[in-house]
Order: sequence, then structure tokens, then C-alpha cells
Amino acid sequence: MKYLPATVYVLLALVWGSNFIFVKWAAESITPAQITLLRVLFGFVPVLIFALARRALSWSHLRHLHHFVVMALLATAVYYYAFAAGTALLPSGVAGMLGGAIPLFTFLCAWIFLKEETIGARQVVGILLGLGGIILIAAPWSSDGQIAPLGVAWMIGGALSVGSSFVYARRFVTPLRLPAAALTTYQIGLGLLFLLLFTDRSGIEALLGDRRASVGLVLGLGLCGTGFAYIAYYYLIDRLGAVTASSVTYLPPIVALFIGVVLAGEDITPATGAAVVLIFAGVACLQRFKLPGAAVVALAAVRRRAPR
Repeated sequence: MKYLPATVYVLLALVWGSNFIFVKWAAESITPAQITLLRVLFGFVPVLIFALARRALSWSHLRHLHHFVVMALLATAVYYYAFAAGTALLPSGVAGMLGGAIPLFTFLCAWIFLKEETIGARQVVGILLGLGGIILIAAPWSSDGQIAPLGVAWMIGGALSVGSSFVYARRFVTPLRLPAAALTTYQIGLGLLFLLLFTDRSGIEALLGDRRASVGLVLGLGLCGTGFAYIAYYYLIDRLGAVTASSVTYLPPIVALFIGVVLAGEDITPATGAAVVLIFAGVACLQRFKLPGAAVVALAAVRRRAPR
């Protein structure tokens, strides 16, 4: 048990980093909306079981339903859909690297919407470096068509969505001091409801024709990449603290790039490699502003410190 936190830390980085290749495989058979629906469906199951086991759910929480709805949209439905749509159009390694820019957009959202967040020279440099890396990946001046601008736009939209969810949670949800397991269950459950209502499910059975894609989506993207990931993150926060746990979010882009290049045979140009350096340098410059890289980490950390 001595090395269990470190083992979970590494597993979580591997699970999150592999999400992009699973999306890429599934996109060959079904639409991004259907990918998102199945991901949330199979991710919701372990999260619900976990919350029930912790006895974290309560009917009294329904008075905060409007906040849960906002989080379900920003941090689940829109976020996952945008990343699925972007990954379907991009090499999985490139999509993973763009996902690594989430802290950049989180800071921008916080600076715009939270009065207490100020911006200094270091943060300006970080923003410019990160944006420079994204532009280098998109390469709007290039005519070879290797990187789809629409795919980059979807990834940026997803990063903005989840980034704004951190700000919303910090301002309106964290003060409620509700159990993190409950907040995640409500968020993913309501996100699932929205996806069930608005997703065209015709042709979704085509996924069953591709064993690799179906196993990857259900097991890798849903049960592990969504359900296990949240539970593992709670464990790391409890054992290592929120700041250390949040550092795991910087590893998945590296894992995604490795999988894309080494295992999937994707071509990564020197310019893309330079973009990775710029994005990570930009994120490093923003470390004074610490928001964890999953939608409820801050909430879980507050809950740990809350009086019993």
C-alpha cells in the first residue's frame, strides 16, 4: 500500500492520455455526439456507485439544481462533445496536446470573470506562449491541410467550456461545501440526461462492428477514462493533497503524443513539437494561479478542509 498513491497517479495519467486515441477509433464508426453519450453513460455508472457507497447523495441538494445544470453543460456535455468533435478531425496526439492548454484557458476565464484574479508580466508571457503554441499547431498560413482548423477550434471551445466551469464552480458551487462525490454524480447524471434528449442515436450500433473501438470507448473512455478517473482523483487528493494531485493533469498530453506517434503511427512535425514546448512553458508561467485540471478537484479539496 506504500506505493499505491504513486501507482494511481501514473495510472490516471495513462488513462487520461489514452482517451484521445479511443475517441479517434470510435469516430470511425459513430458521431462525436454519440461518442460523448456513450462515454458519459459508462462513466456515470462507477461514479454513481461510488457516491451511493459514500452515502453522499441527498434530496436536500436539489435546491442547488440550477448550479448542477450549469456544471453539467460546461464541464460534461459541451466539454466532452467539443473534445470528441475536435479529436475526430485531428491526429490524436495533436488533440491531446491541445487538451494540455486547458489551464491556459482556465486562467483567462478566471482573469475575466473573477475580480480577485490579477494579471502580471509573468501571466502575460504565459498566455502569449500558450497561444503561440496553439497557433503553431493550427498553422493558418499552411496550405497542406495536415491540421484541420475546425478541429483546433473545437478543442479550444472545449478548453474554454471546462475553463469557465472552474470559474463558475469556484464562485457559486464551492461555497456550498457539498460532497465532491455528490457534485460529480449530479454533474455527470444531468449531462447524461441532456445528451440522451438531444443526441441522434441512429446508427450508434455501428460501433459494435469494430471490436477495438467498442472496447476502447466502453472500457477505456467510459468506465476508466471518466468513472475511474474521477474516483482516482478523489483518492489522490485525499492522500497527496489537491496541489500535488492536480499536477497529474500535465502528463496526459505527453502520453497522448507518445501513443499517437509510437503506437498509432501519426506524423508529428518539428513545428508541432515546438508547439508542445510553448504550451507547456505557457502553463508553467501560470502556476501562480492554481486551478486543478478536473471539474471538481477544487470542490473536493474544499470539502476535505470543511469542518465536520
